[in-house]
Amino acid sequence: MDWRKTKTIFILTFLVLNIYLGVQILEKREQSQLELLAEASTEEKFEVDEITYADLPKAPPKESYISGSSYVFTDDDLEKLMEDKGQEVRRVDETTINAVWKEPIALPETSMTSRLNTVFQDQILFADQYKFWGYNQVTNTLYFFQQYDGKHIYSNSSGMVMVQLNELNQIISYVQTYITDLQEMDVEQDVISVFNALENLYNSGDLRPRSHVGHMELGYYTLLDNTNSHVLIPTWHIVIDEDQDYFVNAFEGSIIKKDNRTLE
Repeated sequence: MDWRKTKTIFILTFLVLNIYLGVQILEKREQSQLELLAEASTEEKFEVDEITYADLPKAPPKESYISGSSYVFTDDDLEKLMEDKGQEVRRVDETTINAVWKEPIALPETSMTSRLNTVFQDQILFADQYKFWGYNQVTNTLYFFQQYDGKHIYSNSSGMVMVQLNELNQIISYVQTYITDLQEMDVEQDVISVFNALENLYNSGDLRPRSHVGHMELGYYTLLDNTNSHVLIPTWHIVIDEDQDYFVNAFEGSIIKKDNRTLE
């Protein structure tokens, strides 16, 4: 018997066996890690992916759809604005007006939002029904969205005011629409938490690793918009990394819309 050859065969056999066992251990370890990851809570997944978020707002346990109709501006409305507010007003159509101030209104560089609220209280119809939404630097336009029960009605051209500024940042004109007769519809339904909405964004790939979720707010989004009739659904508005706006159905959790943020 050639002991040297036998020894070599044993060494090679043990080497192959060790490699095989090592591969099996690595595969089991990876499988175990995958199983642990699958079983991990969403909070743990966020931590692993370095996803951070601001304080989570509380949602009411139940909400309803709301409905309303586009307001038709009357001759009396236009006369009031022209005679009392120093504006030149015309109808774009029966539910939209375009007004120009005869004298531009100056805005201070600081406390613009509070100044705008003061201007609005004096200068436009239904002023207390709108809240400042944002500023588009490209078009030099301020946006105000109508509210219901203290919540924004998002991205609805039938319930907003667009205020145009000139190169001196003076208010010179605006376009206005308004939704009237807003009321709740049907039976109240359960509202998902904003964290559930974040989970859905994560599972869809919209909430990516190393993202930060800042603004989160419950409002309403247009579900049905037929000329003068509107149906709106409770909706989570979520801003990711300060430049992505997401709107998530607060009943079902589906993503309604996502936009690149241009308003600041």
